[in-house]
Amino acid sequence: MKIFKFGGASVKDAESVKNVAVVLESQGFEKCLLVVSAMGKTTNALEKVVENYFAKENYHAEIEKVKQNHLEISNGLFHENHPVFAEISLFFDDIESFLRRNKSPNYNFVYDQVVSCGEMISSKILSEYLNDIQFTNAWLDARDYIKTDSNYREGAIDWEETQKNILALDPEKSYVTQGFIGSESNNFTVTLGREGSDYSAAVFAYCMDAEAMTIWKDVPGVMTGDPRKFENVSLLSNISYEEAIEMAYYGASVIHPKTLQPLQQKNIPFYVKSFLDPSKPGTKVGNADKNRFEESYILKENQHLMRIATRDFSFIAEEHLSQIFALLAKYKIKISLMQNSAISLALCLEDKYKSIDDLNKELQPIFDTEMVKNVSLFTVRNANLEDINKFYENKNILLEQISKKTIQVVTN
Repeated sequence: MKIFKFGGASVKDAESVKNVAVVLESQGFEKCLLVVSAMGKTTNALEKVVENYFAKENYHAEIEKVKQNHLEISNGLFHENHPVFAEISLFFDDIESFLRRNKSPNYNFVYDQVVSCGEMISSKILSEYLNDIQFTNAWLDARDYIKTDSNYREGAIDWEETQKNILALDPEKSYVTQGFIGSESNNFTVTLGREGSDYSAAVFAYCMDAEAMTIWKDVPGVMTGDPRKFENVSLLSNISYEEAIEMAYYGASVIHPKTLQPLQQKNIPFYVKSFLDPSKPGTKVGNADKNRFEESYILKENQHLMRIATRDFSFIAEEHLSQIFALLAKYKIKISLMQNSAISLALCLEDKYKSIDDLNKELQPIFDTEMVKNVSLFTVRNANLEDINKFYENKNILLEQISKKTIQVVTN
């Protein structure tokens, strides 16, 4: 069984959906499971629906915009009486119906029930189109297979239940399913974190002992830096699981951090290739003699720098760290970089849920805090330390950390 994952950019319009078939024709579609993301910017649009719903603003117009976009894409793929049009309308009727009936004040719960519809609709459109052009496949509802806890928006996989469900699939057939989503014990949808579609593909690959997994992107593979942000970057043709995990941890957007661990456990080869030119080899992640350790550049934006100090100038001790980490966990704020001195702690933080001000407010009765918002974390992996000065040019450095061959600087 091969696992292919197609992101939102690869199914953003009718021509892109047709190109998926071109990719499959070049790679072979037998014994293949496709994991697909929501189309284009659908996730962002459905997030706006949730925002408007809780703000008691008009969310119906936003739903209608998303619906019309999907109908327009489908018009470029199907004849006018195709049953897929009714199915698309039904998905949007379900969103409206859920929001009318909902009594839960839990933003994350509502978010998951609404935003997950993007993947449901895109996978249905892709599955129907592929069947129409003789790429025979069965459409799967991933929520019947990937089981999680009820931590909405950041679901943790119940591996035992999930593996039992996925092993019931026939490995001789081909399937189309959704990334990003699973369900909890009461069958409500739980999403796996932003960019979690890659993780979904890795879960299926792990449970099915896949021969390989490929993520199809609009870039040639894993580069030494984002070509939109850095000049003179090059393709990494082979990298180890460990190097890929490190790059993902530091913020490389091509690979989702959680994706690599299940693949590494079973030594499943993992490829990142371009759907624009599927004949090119892309990047192979795995165990190989050819693994390259080249200087790589990662920029993580929209971070916040917080400095925390004791009020009485006493040392930052274990009990202080315990309090701080408990509050970070409470507000689901992730640490991108940490540096401590005797009496202070500097943290570069990722605030996915917009709760940094609440954290600061709760810290201030106990600690002195300073905060600089909207900073960037610049990381250089496998850095040439003999030429270190070039990394500091034209930057206002707020914090720096050097360890082995990794340089990290926080700038604004």
